[in-house]
Amino acid sequence: MSEESYVWGTGKRKCAIAQVRLFPGQGEITVNEKPYQEAFTRLEHQHKIEQPFVSTDTVGRFRVTAKVSGGGLSSQAEAVRHGIARALVKENDLFRPLLRKDGLLTRDARIKERKKYGLKRARKAPQYTKR
Repeated sequence: MSEESYVWGTGKRKCAIAQVRLFPGQGEITVNEKPYQEAFTRLEHQHKIEQPFVSTDTVGRFRVTAKVSGGGLSSQAEAVRHGIARALVKENDLFRPLLRKDGLLTRDARIKERKKYGLKRARKAPQYTKR
């Protein structure tokens, strides 16, 4: 991989979509042009973003730039994680079994259920009155 070239991956979770680019580098991760510690202040989210590198033992070998939009902070962090995992597989196909074992390549397809008529929310019904 030359300096200008990169590998990309698209990650999704709920309504969040992340466009991730993987460059050779020293391990900097930027999300929406900010360091990922600024974009995601909770340690839980930071660990989720680092998880693909820990699984493949490539911490500090790649520079990551990600653009993420939609959803909340947790779904954005998981979308970035999904995009990084997909990009790592494009970089080296030997990473696929390691990432698959940790469940990082599977798109979590759970989304919000729609509201139904006659109900208050998707499943919550109004209180039943006998008389």
